[in-house]
Amino acid sequence: MTRPSHLAPRLSDGLAALGLPAQPLTDRLLDYLALLVQWNRAYNLTAIRDPDEMVVKHLLDSLSIHAHVAGRIADIGTGPGLPGIPLALANPGLTVSLVETAGKKARFLREAVRTLGLERVVVHDCRAEDVPESGQHDQLLARALAPLAGILRLGGHLLKPGGRLLAMKGRDPVDELADLPPGYRHLATHPLRVPGLDAERHLVVVEHIAG
Repeated sequence: MTRPSHLAPRLSDGLAALGLPAQPLTDRLLDYLALLVQWNRAYNLTAIRDPDEMVVKHLLDSLSIHAHVAGRIADIGTGPGLPGIPLALANPGLTVSLVETAGKKARFLREAVRTLGLERVVVHDCRAEDVPESGQHDQLLARALAPLAGILRLGGHLLKPGGRLLAMKGRDPVDELADLPPGYRHLATHPLRVPGLDAERHLVVVEHIAG
């Protein structure tokens, strides 16, 4: 696995724009990226195949929410570990459950966790509804997964009372807020800026208020 060091300047500049330190995070992220590129050739883990494009649309996009993430988190529909793995690399204090139903992606996740030494990250190869961690998470993460109500139907049981869904969206999903199920309330919608990406990004924060 060869680290794509030629991408380091762009990644380091993007991290600085997000308020994150360049090192050792740049090298750690490039190790993850190298593994993703290697596995993607054989297993088609992501439709984005250009490593330079992955820096922006996978790594920096995932890290655009870092200031909002804390505690114990569940990343449902994580695919190849996005945003959970970049966030765990940026903040080693996070406890992260990566939830992915596709077997080939779950195998990649286990290899990435092992190779990167992510001792506080676990992989669940099952549906979000079947993760045996009900009421244990401070935050539920979902990146371009489903409408807000659908995300909460899948993974809302994982949240503690007072826990929060952090849903990463493109456009501001104003129309989805009216469909939130009982026991949840919309707290905020934050516009996000992803360095190098000329597209809308928003983070929707929903609180679990049921006892």
